[in-house]
Amino acid sequence: MSLIENALAGVIAQAPLPAGWRAERMTALDLAGVAAIEQAAFTFPWSRGNFEDSLKSGHIGIVLRDGGNEVAGYLILMPVVDEMHLLNVTVAPAWQRQGLGHWLLRLAAALTLVHGFSSLLLEVRPSNTGAIALYHRIGFAEIGRRKRYYPAENNTREDALVMRMVCEASGVEAA
Repeated sequence: MSLIENALAGVIAQAPLPAGWRAERMTALDLAGVAAIEQAAFTFPWSRGNFEDSLKSGHIGIVLRDGGNEVAGYLILMPVVDEMHLLNVTVAPAWQRQGLGHWLLRLAAALTLVHGFSSLLLEVRPSNTGAIALYHRIGFAEIGRRKRYYPAENNTREDALVMRMVCEASGVEAA
């Protein structure tokens, strides 16, 4: 069993997905669905090319599929020297606020552990208060701020909050 399959099995054992749902490695065949969700969810979305480049660079991409085999959410992780960096986690607007973002973050923590890292880092817009609240509930803490990091309305820039979570096997079973 691969590291990714191991992490998936552990998270599913602790927090089963709805009947018929599954999570699996993102491939090029998923990019149209992923890009469509990204466009629907964000004012300043990643492009399809951003996702394609991430996969080509060896980043870890996971898609969450609903019972109809449609992409309902995804995440992109980048292993770096001493921690895992969560580059993107998104749930389709129609499926938000149903625990799927929480489930994907548990999976991100499990993947962090099975890859030998103990912390998970992310950036988030201060205006994304729903995501920030979820990150705090999961165990992320703010550790810094990147000034003028994100594009914003009217040709301006928005800061990024930098958040980190220490991942522990007791909180997320890495199988």
